[in-house]
Amino acid sequence: MFNIILFGPPGSGKGTQSEKLIATYGLKHLSTGDLLRSEIAAQTPLGLEAKSFMDKGQLVPDEVVIGMISSALDQNPLAKGFLFDGFPRTEAQSVALDKLLKLKNTEIGVVLALDVSEEELVKRLLNRGITSGRSDDTNETVIRARITEYQQKTTVVANYYAGFDKVVHIKGEGTVDEIFTSLRSEIDQRLS
Repeated sequence: MFNIILFGPPGSGKGTQSEKLIATYGLKHLSTGDLLRSEIAAQTPLGLEAKSFMDKGQLVPDEVVIGMISSALDQNPLAKGFLFDGFPRTEAQSVALDKLLKLKNTEIGVVLALDVSEEELVKRLLNRGITSGRSDDTNETVIRARITEYQQKTTVVANYYAGFDKVVHIKGEGTVDEIFTSLRSEIDQRLS
């Protein structure tokens, strides 16, 4: 089983590249947002617990999210691997994820970080705002604040995994195919 964490600031092309990686390597996409919505909709015990925190405007505790990830891993025993999206976001979550994966006899194979200049991200997001109608992509000040928040939060996770020599920075500028070729090259090196 080969597990990947894909990092990238808003507008880095992470969604596009995720789809291509999932299709190419037969990975299962694990988005914590999707997991939360799915568990809540199914009214599982974890979903109901998460909903009670969300209804009070609180963050869902790490233990609940890790429980949902554990369930997703158990529900997909034949998966070739997982692509983690939106998780982990803190060092504590990284440690908890590693412990969980160790219990399941697997680990994170690589952390791929898409690097894109702030000016390029702003340009992409403003353009996306025009075409998608997403209000958070139409205000340059809001966009820059989101990028800063992303950088502050994910730096700790990247630093944690860098301690295990698992972080690879990929130039996230160029064509979709050029970026995908760079991602594949890094993954293929680790799979061989």
